[in-house]
Amino acid sequence: MSLRLFLCGDVMTGRGIDQVLPVPCEPHLHEHWAGSAVEYVELAERESGPIGREHDAAYPWGDGLDVLRDQRPAVRLVNLETAITTSEDAQPGKGIHYRMNPANVGCLTGAGIDCCVLANNHVLDWGPAGLDETLATLHAAGLRTAGAGRDQAEAAQPAVIEIDAGQRVLVFAFATPGSGTPEDWAARAGRGGVNFMDRLCVHSADAVAALTARHRRPGDAVVVSVHWGGNWGFGIPGEERTFAHRLVDAGGADIVWGHSSHHVKGIEVRGGKLILYGCGDLINDYEGISGHEEYRGDLSLMYFPEIDTATGALRALRMAPMRMRRFRLERAPAEGVDWLRAVLNREGRALHTGVTLDEQGLLALHA
Repeated sequence: MSLRLFLCGDVMTGRGIDQVLPVPCEPHLHEHWAGSAVEYVELAERESGPIGREHDAAYPWGDGLDVLRDQRPAVRLVNLETAITTSEDAQPGKGIHYRMNPANVGCLTGAGIDCCVLANNHVLDWGPAGLDETLATLHAAGLRTAGAGRDQAEAAQPAVIEIDAGQRVLVFAFATPGSGTPEDWAARAGRGGVNFMDRLCVHSADAVAALTARHRRPGDAVVVSVHWGGNWGFGIPGEERTFAHRLVDAGGADIVWGHSSHHVKGIEVRGGKLILYGCGDLINDYEGISGHEEYRGDLSLMYFPEIDTATGALRALRMAPMRMRRFRLERAPAEGVDWLRAVLNREGRALHTGVTLDEQGLLALHA
């Protein structure tokens, strides 16, 4: 038997996107380059045309909802790079603060998301009160979380997603300093924060493998989410490959789900297990911001890995090419599909992977 999941890179539903949803937060920002979230809406409108206001909460998912309906994944996972809060406790000295009003949580439930990974460099943008409200809002809406908590024990706990016939998916999540996550955001005994990994190495991979082994039951699928690396650049740092390889070799993960880059990166399969080094941003409000155009941050992929339920081995990976336009996902145009295919083939060459376009318009991995 096989199990199909939905994974993606960063989902940022705050700031400008929050402003076009039913109940936006107050728009004021603490940025050098923008004083109001409305400015990001106006920037995107200058780039792509009118967006409007007070859209249905699921508006940002656009054509992505059709893709999810067609692919029917059993489990849907996102890395949520947004605090869900009305807190005004902006993190001092941090140049960017993302938040979405809790009233707009339908932006996540409307897409049927099962679990939000919170181990990243934005979940504490609005302080401990913002994290508390984020956790409370997600849990009240029936969403599971991984990678952050009100103390270290909660932050380290995996999300457990039950599927039919006792099948489970376990999601473990870690944030690293290389992604810009401050070390002082690490959860401690009696203090909330993120599940922080200070170093990527063989030792830390062994520790994660030992942790997942304590929770895993026969037949479980284990996903390890790691927020690592910078926003731009196709290169994969050696410590990321060392960590991912050791984690797989030690039996610590069926899928290594890496993210932080604003664009897609190369894909690897090791020992039959999937390693995603960078999934790119799926949803954000960066439309119209100039710079780094060569990385095509407007393009993204919705990842649908299918794994063997007995062994966790990858049976297939299909990816839906998407584009963010007017703060809404739409299917990527032909030139965008070609660009994504070329990048994955170029970057996958050293990783011994490539992709082809199938009859559904999805990119299929071959290794």
